[in-house]
Amino acid sequence: MTAQGVDDAVEEKPQKEPVTERRLHPITPLRRAWAPVAVVIGWAVHDPDQTQRQLTRLTTTTLLIALAVIVPAAALYGFLTWWFTHFAVTDAELRIRTGLLFRRTAHIRLERIQAIDVTQPLLARVAGVAKLRLDVVGTDKKDELAFLGEREARALRAELLARAAGFAPETAHEVGEAPARELLHTPPRDLALSLVLTGATWGSLVAALVVPPLLWMATHSVWTVLATALPLLGAAGASSVGRFVSEYDWTVGESPDGLRIDHGLLDRSHETVPPGRVQTVRIVEPLLWRRRGWVRVELDVAGSSNSVLVPVAPRAVAEAVVARVLPGVTVPPLSALSRPPRRAGRCVPVWWRGYGLAVTDSVFAARQGLLRRSLALVPHAKVQSARLTQGPWERLWRVADVHVDTGANKTVTARLRDAQEAAELLKAQAERSRTGRKGARPDRWMV
Repeated sequence: MTAQGVDDAVEEKPQKEPVTERRLHPITPLRRAWAPVAVVIGWAVHDPDQTQRQLTRLTTTTLLIALAVIVPAAALYGFLTWWFTHFAVTDAELRIRTGLLFRRTAHIRLERIQAIDVTQPLLARVAGVAKLRLDVVGTDKKDELAFLGEREARALRAELLARAAGFAPETAHEVGEAPARELLHTPPRDLALSLVLTGATWGSLVAALVVPPLLWMATHSVWTVLATALPLLGAAGASSVGRFVSEYDWTVGESPDGLRIDHGLLDRSHETVPPGRVQTVRIVEPLLWRRRGWVRVELDVAGSSNSVLVPVAPRAVAEAVVARVLPGVTVPPLSALSRPPRRAGRCVPVWWRGYGLAVTDSVFAARQGLLRRSLALVPHAKVQSARLTQGPWERLWRVADVHVDTGANKTVTARLRDAQEAAELLKAQAERSRTGRKGARPDRWMV
């Protein structure tokens, strides 16, 4: 090739679009400015006696001087951390560059992103900003961009999903957020009544009311009572008021990028259940819910913290939602679940009646619990390994447990099956898993 030909080839080579770095919302420094103040508060809590002695020595002039130093220092810290934080979207990755003294650059490849959630704490909703949280394969901690303008956060989420799905960079901005069709909405009245009918709510409340007085009668120590009462009251609040506030206005919608979940009374969350990443679905049925036909649906999602799909709903509605998150899977009816043999009662008296198993062409379904029934559904394509365990007492009564492990580091167990049945089940499960993986849907967005 001549020199002229080389020059022409270089000229014809397409030039990459320059990467444009962006900053977070200008309100972000207010969030970062609390760090120096938090250090002072942490020191005060760590040594309250020393703090009290130092405060008694402070004069008004010294206090004003301290405030005049701390407040500007906090403001400067917040501004500098915001100023040195940038992010940019390229054809293949999201780059986040942070660090005031020690620089850190995160390169998040778009095909590794499993879920992108938009969350709005109460104060963020007032200010009109939002937080973008990203679930990435192989990381336990979520990367986040906090804060962005609410519209900018949703537009960036749509752009990232579009690029991850293979849209060209020049058209990714135009794709926008995919439309969603509402599948379920939980009325606040049903949510509140379901919490009242939950045994954990009453158990934690009774413990918070009964245990502290008993401790006072036994020890007459205020600190012992407070150290016990506060965690118990916190647990009672989290299982009742906390769940109501978090699961308020729960809405599930279907879109090309997965099932979208919106919820929250004070802190609003906009989450997405990634397609193809759901490993296990659990249909939970507490005792006091059965008369109303209500169930709760929980999830195990690989690499994601999404754990609830439906907080409370009629069984038929919940099963319809399960059919959307697990295409081709039908929830086995209760009559299809086979109990362990009666001799299993020698190993686990009474409670053995709560165990059940059903294996269909698409799913491994195992049930446990008498008072709080839980039916776990594992698609065969999501089974990573299968194991058979048998203790000495189980060997005596010719029963065994079959465990299937999923990609979410969770295990579903079919308890106390006949030993011969368990051996055949273990052998057949390997073939079902291979066949299921061949027809599994891809773990990609909008495909």
